[in-house]
Amino acid sequence: MLNSYRKFASTLAAMMLLTQLVYAEPVNINTADAAALAKALNGIGPAKAKAIVSYRDKNGPFKSVDQLAMVEGITQKLIDKNRADIKLGAEKAAPGSAPAAAPPAKATKPAS
Repeated sequence: MLNSYRKFASTLAAMMLLTQLVYAEPVNINTADAAALAKALNGIGPAKAKAIVSYRDKNGPFKSVDQLAMVEGITQKLIDKNRADIKLGAEKAAPGSAPAAAPPAKATKPAS
């Protein structure tokens, strides 16, 4: 009985880990820190993740996933391998800053 329980527990743990891998959210390369990049992307360790953040700090946000190839140590093959796990987005807002307000809507003239 104890052996059956151990098998069940290990199978359940493996299934939970696989579920997290399958349903993991893509990482935003314009906002993620080096630790998050290294954790989320295959073949990207701490050094390459720091290079991505450094490039982004010097050159601004990435406009395309393929722009990662401009980072030293990042190859097109590595980008293609991780493409499904990478997303783009706006740069992080400065702490304490409010989102930009939408411009007021123009009034339209009624049809005559």
